[in-house]
Amino acid sequence: MTERRIEIKAAGVTLAANLNHSVTAEALWKALPFTGSAQKWGDEIYFSIPVEAEEDDAQETVEKGAVAYWPPGQALCLFWGPTPVSSSNEIRPASPVNVLGHIEGKPELLSEVPDGTNVSVKRCQ
Repeated sequence: MTERRIEIKAAGVTLAANLNHSVTAEALWKALPFTGSAQKWGDEIYFSIPVEAEEDDAQETVEKGAVAYWPPGQALCLFWGPTPVSSSNEIRPASPVNVLGHIEGKPELLSEVPDGTNVSVKRCQ
């Protein structure tokens, strides 16, 4: 299968991410482009997206740089560090998420994005 890359832009921060080949990643790819309003929760940004999916191999903890879908909130989640429910240095979402891919480079740049900022997601050219 061909590589699918997305571009995430918010508050002067631009990051690229590679998507995996899960059913949820396919649904996200088909829904692009879209924008949302950033909400921060610890070292995570999440926002509602026009995708509706069930749990699909959902994970209770994720790696730094994970791009994931949170089924209860129909939200895209971008992780770069611990959240309020993490123990130690683990990265734990509020509830299990479908991991869709991984951010290239430095996902911690997302810490510079303020709450309420518009986040745009599109296919990389």
